Amino acid sequence: MANKTIVIGAGMVGVCVAWHLQQQGFDVTLIDKKAPGEETSFGNAGLIQREAIFPYPMPRNMTEIMRILPNQSPDIRYRPLAMWHYRHALWQYFVHSAPQRFATIRQEWASLIAHCTDAHETMLQAAGAEQWVRKVGWLQLHRHASSFEHAKQHVQDGNAWGVEARLLNPQDIAQLEPDLNSQVFVGGVHWQNAWQVTNPAALVKAYAAHFVSLGGTILQDTVHSLHHQNQWHVHTQNERLTYEHAVIAAGPWSQDLLHTLGYEFPLFPIRGYHQHYTLKTGSVLNHSIVDEDSGFVLGPKQAGIRLTTGAEFTLMDAPIRMEQLHATETIARGLLPLENALETTPWLGHRPCLPDMKPIIGAAPKHPNLWLAFGHAHQGFTLGPITGLLLAQQMSGQDTLIDMQPFSAQRFTA
Repeated sequence: MANKTIVIGAGMVGVCVAWHLQQQGFDVTLIDKKAPGEETSFGNAGLIQREAIFPYPMPRNMTEIMRILPNQSPDIRYRPLAMWHYRHALWQYFVHSAPQRFATIRQEWASLIAHCTDAHETMLQAAGAEQWVRKVGWLQLHRHASSFEHAKQHVQDGNAWGVEARLLNPQDIAQLEPDLNSQVFVGGVHWQNAWQVTNPAALVKAYAAHFVSLGGTILQDTVHSLHHQNQWHVHTQNERLTYEHAVIAAGPWSQDLLHTLGYEFPLFPIRGYHQHYTLKTGSVLNHSIVDEDSGFVLGPKQAGIRLTTGAEFTLMDAPIRMEQLHATETIARGLLPLENALETTPWLGHRPCLPDMKPIIGAAPKHPNLWLAFGHAHQGFTLGPITGLLLAQQMSGQDTLIDMQPFSAQRFTA
């Protein structure tokens, strides 16, 4: 079989890239130091966010900056050493978050999001993985009238992109979630054509298992380096491998591999934590809920009620800090009758971010047959299948479903 290809990274993005390349006739090997779905894709909030037509800009309003600056907010925390280490990328992030630039970025970003559930549906049906997905939407809940008004504008903007939503008052929230303390909220949004996933890692593994069932290969090994000499030579902890094409889809670790090839992309990590809890006997949580003004997610998962924190700007190897999780847990216990934590130590992982809030999907600018798929920030789980489809179309020389210029690596080579 022609087009022998290695995909480095077995999270949602890498697995979906491997699957779609296989559909196009490529002979694909997927490699990661862990089994599929065991890193960032393991620990997310488990939402496939059809409504997420806006990426997350850096706060530029002085009131918002002053709220974050004391480093006590439950939604955003930072470590000064990390802010200094990633200062150049973060400055670019600040610049790209200016209203005029952001207006263009959000249109480009939305062109990806608009296809996310359709692309997942194709893989769900093929893999027989429907058991892990509940197509009931999720609830975005607001404590303050000002943020609720902003959400109403988001609903209006979403109509043009096919987003389905219903505005909620406290009585509506109580009807949907009778065991939730709905009276603390002034209103909310039910994002109706987004999906909940009850076990995110299991969904990635189901996609990966289907890839293997069709003849794909998965290797569990650590890639140390790669170089090009007629073909791509990949050096792992245990062997040396040779391929015609190489795809880097290693999330926040992608730059580590690309540095030795002369690439310096402004990739930076944002950490998140999660913990599972039991729920008081007789109580139920029907939907994932986002406390928008506190910046965390509570979601019903196979393992229990998952509490997922907001963002922490930190170095990848920085030690765990419990303060943000403890702050959100205190707030969450005021919403829902949570009981025991089910893990001794919370999970933590890192979202791979780029300063213009868009992933890189496409050819590397300096090397033949080197392809890139990373930088999806909070939405790698949502965007994995559409990323795989678009990259496979490019690698096969086909017309792409959308304009791929906004996601080209060339935008960082100046």
